[in-house]
Amino acid sequence: MPLLSWPSKSVPSTQPGDLLTNSMVYPDGQDYIPDGSESAPEDVLILGDNQKIMSTMMADFEGKIDLIYADPPFFTNRKYRTRVGRGEDSRKPDQWQLAEGYTDSWPDLDAYLDMLHPRLQLMYDLLSPNGTLYLHLDWHANSYARILLDEIFGTDRLLNEIIWVYHGPSPIRSAFNRKHDTILVYTKSDQYIFNVDQVRQPYNPSTIKTFSSSPKAGFGKVPDLERGKVPEDWWYFPVVARLHSERTGYPTQKPEALIERIILASSNSGDLVADFFCGSGTFPAVAARLGRRYIASDNTWRAIHTTRKRLVSQKSNSFLIQHESSSPYPVPEKPLNNGYFKLTQNQNMVEVVQDDDDDLDYWEVDPCWDGEIFRSVTQAVRPRKKGTIPRQLPVRFSKPGSPICIRTVTSHGELGQAVLQVS
Repeated sequence: MPLLSWPSKSVPSTQPGDLLTNSMVYPDGQDYIPDGSESAPEDVLILGDNQKIMSTMMADFEGKIDLIYADPPFFTNRKYRTRVGRGEDSRKPDQWQLAEGYTDSWPDLDAYLDMLHPRLQLMYDLLSPNGTLYLHLDWHANSYARILLDEIFGTDRLLNEIIWVYHGPSPIRSAFNRKHDTILVYTKSDQYIFNVDQVRQPYNPSTIKTFSSSPKAGFGKVPDLERGKVPEDWWYFPVVARLHSERTGYPTQKPEALIERIILASSNSGDLVADFFCGSGTFPAVAARLGRRYIASDNTWRAIHTTRKRLVSQKSNSFLIQHESSSPYPVPEKPLNNGYFKLTQNQNMVEVVQDDDDDLDYWEVDPCWDGEIFRSVTQAVRPRKKGTIPRQLPVRFSKPGSPICIRTVTSHGELGQAVLQVS
């Protein structure tokens, strides 16, 4: 079997670190128990280098993750920005409000492969015996990744090479427009999960008409037209730029329908699934909606924040936010003076009373702040397209004598914190 070689190729041993909990998030207060007797949420978002995160998780999760979706940098050698404005004309990028997104820039191909190779090996080790890896890339590096996956999994474990096709404008004038990505699907063994009936789709109306009109159609084979067909290995889903209701502003966001098909096909309800390059959070958001337990990580704070907002907005189950010990979770940059917030007279609501931060993007309340782990019981998210962020949040489960902690995030990533006393 051919092997892919380059001068620095190796699988370095990564020393496990520690995963520290920054906060527990209970969307709309569900699952929260005021006396602290609740179990820690199973679902988790982790900030940090995923090579170290996966190494750290090996002790508890080796051979236990049923599905891993990986959407790493594509070797585009570009720097991507996040859109943080609202009501902007998508056709006028020079007028967009932008913030830091992520960088997909490498000195050379060797450096990119040095990043990708050990992470693919760790994903293989974390997969359960019936687990599946979906690796999402494009023309820049998918051919190199396939050879690496053949080495790690074995050539007989390639299940599919899926082509995701889409439409959109392109500046290319000297070649055919590049409008597809490649998703390489590898299984850990031949006893893999594949829920064929979960992903069937209706036959084309012309096919139904053909079988209805001629008994010879299909060369004597008559499909179950009501049951539908198994999708081919080429998939058409619109890019997120055309899906207004899904847009987060985060770059290279993938559509929910694409991820839903992957999760339905290769995992069961209650299974543990993972995405270690979670970006805008499409995978954990869909996994939560479909009843899967998830682990999601990214090395940028903006990705974790975007994912948190999506999970809160869809009222997912409670989840942890952790960080790898060598990548500290950002702390509030400035304490907010107590005049920024006030408690209502009966102390059952917290209200924002200063309007100097008109780009307030997110805020949350811990009604019994212990000074260590923030327990977010109520949250407010700025609407993506129009409307204002709620300026009042209920104070649930507060106790006299226990401080209330409020955390805020602006659209440009400024973090704030205030602590109020309950009389």
